[in-house]
Amino acid sequence: MPPARAGPDRAPRSGGARAAAEGVAAPGPGSAGAGAGPTGETAGRWGGGGGAGGLEALRVPDDLSARVPAEQRGAGRDDVRLLVSRGRAVSHRAFRELPGELRAGDVLVVNTSMTLPAAVNGRVGGERVVVHFSTRGADGRWAVELRAPGAAGVTGPRPGGPAGAVVRLPGGRTLVVEEPLGPASGARLWWARVPEPMSMSLSGPQSVLGAVPGAESMPGTERMRPVPGPEWRPTPVPERDPMPEARSEAESAQGLVPGPVRESEAAEEAARSMRGPVPDAEPMRGPVRESEAEKKAAKAARSVRGPVPDAVPEFLRRYGRPIRYGYTERDQPLSAYQTVFAAPSPDGSGSAEMPSAARPFTAALVAELVRRGVLFAPLSLHTGVASAEAHEPPYPERFSVPPATAWLVNSVRAARGGDRTTGGRVIAVGTTAVRALESAAGADGLVRPVAGWTDLVVTPRRGVRVVDGLLTGLHEPRASHLLMLEAVAGREALRLGYEAALQERYLWHEFGDIHLLLRDEERNAPDCSSNEW
Repeated sequence: MPPARAGPDRAPRSGGARAAAEGVAAPGPGSAGAGAGPTGETAGRWGGGGGAGGLEALRVPDDLSARVPAEQRGAGRDDVRLLVSRGRAVSHRAFRELPGELRAGDVLVVNTSMTLPAAVNGRVGGERVVVHFSTRGADGRWAVELRAPGAAGVTGPRPGGPAGAVVRLPGGRTLVVEEPLGPASGARLWWARVPEPMSMSLSGPQSVLGAVPGAESMPGTERMRPVPGPEWRPTPVPERDPMPEARSEAESAQGLVPGPVRESEAAEEAARSMRGPVPDAEPMRGPVRESEAEKKAAKAARSVRGPVPDAVPEFLRRYGRPIRYGYTERDQPLSAYQTVFAAPSPDGSGSAEMPSAARPFTAALVAELVRRGVLFAPLSLHTGVASAEAHEPPYPERFSVPPATAWLVNSVRAARGGDRTTGGRVIAVGTTAVRALESAAGADGLVRPVAGWTDLVVTPRRGVRVVDGLLTGLHEPRASHLLMLEAVAGREALRLGYEAALQERYLWHEFGDIHLLLRDEERNAPDCSSNEW
């Protein structure tokens, strides 16, 4: 059984976001927000657990943790309950009744980030570890967490690093740990790189010189040109995977059935295993200085090849499995961690953990909402790895708000003027959608198209500038996400809602029930049940 993260407590990734505007560097060594601690209002609350005031004393019994997906304990993904908080008023619905709680012109803002199979087995020397890939940096490195496999498939914390440690991964790949995010002492996440293996093909080592105008005249390229001779072909013998158990676990977790290796696949595997230096190549010594010819060749290469795609997502799809937590009953296929809104990103990036508030949506429910006049606005925020043991401050995360979404949200808000009881409302599906949308909103309340990094924590003091309501799961009473919920609905509404959820035995976590929070002034607004025909 692949390891799960220890403990029923699921600490948050973050509670909000601030856009890294144009010209602001992406997170990296020494960058602001990369592991930096919270300040002001947030710091005080994190010291006592991070949750909204008055909720820290609540305790969620272990048997209220949703251990399997809704479709395995009921009639389908949407077979979960819906807790509705309209100000201080609390009501109980089925999630399938969501259309009756909304009205024509409402906009549901959804996160389209796909969930990655971000957990991979590895070894550091003779030590077994589980690598959790968290966030892809702008320089191609990944923030990772190394976990220790434990009993009954549960992973536990492990000291990070050290810098320079080499983790052996399945398929002959390696991961090189380079530096911590933030202070080195006690760092959980570290920047690491997965070096690319040397490119080989069935006809031998490939030279890129022919694709680059002027490259053949570059000094020192004589030894890089292919040596004439008979065509090289590898013997079609399957590569011996140094960690076959990792691949079988990944295939099981992703719903794949291992089968015989075809001859062409075997040859390709053997070719990939033939790694090493180019024959007759000599190591370069001394400082490297680019000649004008080299600079022109490099520029031409970029224009020919375009951006180099990140190979880590493809590696994860082959050998990884979804990150899961100790409160879940068993492993689930990757499809159980995707939402109906998930869409591939151009560079293969995705979320280490599912944007779970959207999980109960089905194609049929989306069609019904559209039929009643509810609108959908997509954005993306790629979530990182949460801490299973500590409620820590957030790390920066990548997000993107496209122009169409900014235009739609601004149009809906402008159409209603200052009257919140009529017209459309902006309702975020999940805390990740709040984080991204509020990151793109200026002090004037206008949303602007933006893509970058975000690290702002949405708190009651900061408030929300755009969001009128929120669909989200039920969070641990100490989670910093509750600060965001309090900013949307108010502290008293949040307290009454959570007390009702415990009394009515709602289910917590990513496979659990859903909470709809709407502001108090909208209690008497009409819903879209009148749109039936």
